[in-house]
Amino acid sequence: MKALPHLFENNRKWAAKISKDDPEFFASLVKQQNPEFLWIGCSDSRVPANEIIGLRPGELFVHRNVANLVIHNDLNCLSVLQYAVEILKVKHIIVCGHYGCGGVRTALEIQPHGLIDNWLSDIRDLAQKHSEQLSSITKAEEKVNRLCELNVIEQVKNVANTGIIQSAWGKNQPVTIHGWIYAISDGLLKDMNSCVSAADDITKLNNT
Repeated sequence: MKALPHLFENNRKWAAKISKDDPEFFASLVKQQNPEFLWIGCSDSRVPANEIIGLRPGELFVHRNVANLVIHNDLNCLSVLQYAVEILKVKHIIVCGHYGCGGVRTALEIQPHGLIDNWLSDIRDLAQKHSEQLSSITKAEEKVNRLCELNVIEQVKNVANTGIIQSAWGKNQPVTIHGWIYAISDGLLKDMNSCVSAADDITKLNNT
């Protein structure tokens, strides 16, 4: 069955409910999007960006990949970042990881996993960088979760160090980068206190 009829039925019900609640909703969406936020998150299906922060379609520009990475040669992520900053003029960029991330867990494992190992190499490097701290954590799940937190902070730095953000700050364009982590177990977000609004903030973050 190619059409997946139950999903089309879900779509019809969703559209009908939205139209009933706000008859002008879809008409307003046809206009140019004007979100204030860019979300860079994990592809995990349990972390729906709009829903967990209570924003409707059109209010959040979204990029997701395995383990919420911002890599200097990832043209997909960088293109999203550039469009968000230079065209949409977003004011806030949220890097959001989540506890129990499968990508982070895989990066800590010794056995090979194929193509994904190339993608996760930066997390392995990060684990090596913080090996002393991580080795002091005896419980495997706690170690994974701490690396999830460290990964969020590292990706905030990576966003801040892109030419896209540096150029925006050089033009006095207000862009703030936030690092958050999400707990699937209770649905709550945690601020990692890694907010960056200017080049000077990167140095402070490096020293934390």
